[in-house]
Amino acid sequence: MPRSINPHLLGWGGALLLLAMPALLGAPWTSSDYGFAAILFALAGGAVELGLLASSNIAYRFGTMVAVVTAFLLIWVNAAVGFLGNEANPANALFGIVLLVALGGVVLARFTARGMAQAMAVAAVAQLLAGIVGWSLGWASPGANGVREVAIGTGLFCALWCISAASFARAARHSAQSRTASPSI
Repeated sequence: MPRSINPHLLGWGGALLLLAMPALLGAPWTSSDYGFAAILFALAGGAVELGLLASSNIAYRFGTMVAVVTAFLLIWVNAAVGFLGNEANPANALFGIVLLVALGGVVLARFTARGMAQAMAVAAVAQLLAGIVGWSLGWASPGANGVREVAIGTGLFCALWCISAASFARAARHSAQSRTASPSI
């Protein structure tokens, strides 16, 4: 009988491998870079673990994965190059608000699929508003570069938040159908 691969071990092992990649590739990271990345991977891994515990529904789990990856990438992009202008632009703090909106929504939703769908939809709106506000106040790079960075970045992250919301909505529909289905004899 073949042994199955432990998904938790696979996930945490993958995170360790990703953390080791810069050293293996000779990237000029400092110890604080590794520390920041380790904390970020630990937070993301913990969030995925909570999502796996919250539901066995595949749509719910997919929604969790997309939301965690989206939050992870939003932090990573802001720390590495900045969403508006460069990483030193204080206007990038706007996107921290997006993360707070998503996290606050998760807490209010108490991990229910329907509430998580709403939280991720609100995060998408917050992402859109942050991009529009940043661009309209002139905080993005000047000219066409600013328009491009805000439009592409905002569009991509809004799409990811919406994919997560749609997955949670599907999980909520499945849960509602399961509760109303008549028992089989």
